[in-house]
Amino acid sequence: MLLKKLLLTLVLVCTSSGFAQNSVTEIKTKLGVKYVTTSVDFPITGTYLFEGAEPIVELNGGGTGMYQLHDQPKRAMIWGLECSESGTLAFIKGYNSAAYTLWYRYTDSSNTDTETGWNFVEFSIHFNTSKMYIQGERVKDFGEPTTK
Repeated sequence: MLLKKLLLTLVLVCTSSGFAQNSVTEIKTKLGVKYVTTSVDFPITGTYLFEGAEPIVELNGGGTGMYQLHDQPKRAMIWGLECSESGTLAFIKGYNSAAYTLWYRYTDSSNTDTETGWNFVEFSIHFNTSKMYIQGERVKDFGEPTTK
């Protein structure tokens, strides 16, 4: 009976932690240990275009997506925004913007793959123009521009 209770408790703990709202993942990078999350209270998922076309970055919910470099095919990846160990997003506040660090890692392999491990790029939200940027060049609109 004790074994059944222990097993049931273990299953409940594992199940409830898997459905946590603010999940944080520890990653090991060339810059040391970092923490990332995909739990963001902003509509960041979607496709980010370069001058209206490819190359693209696609952020899907749950931390999956595609990352395409210039003159390269799209590659599957996992991603997250840098945060504290407790899940608080790390960002730099600008006048009408906020800048975050987007970490990504390819999940497929390539014969010419020189980028293994986690890579990072800037992710910024510009509230006055209602645009979000990855690497300063891939853009996605998220609503109507605000006026001052």
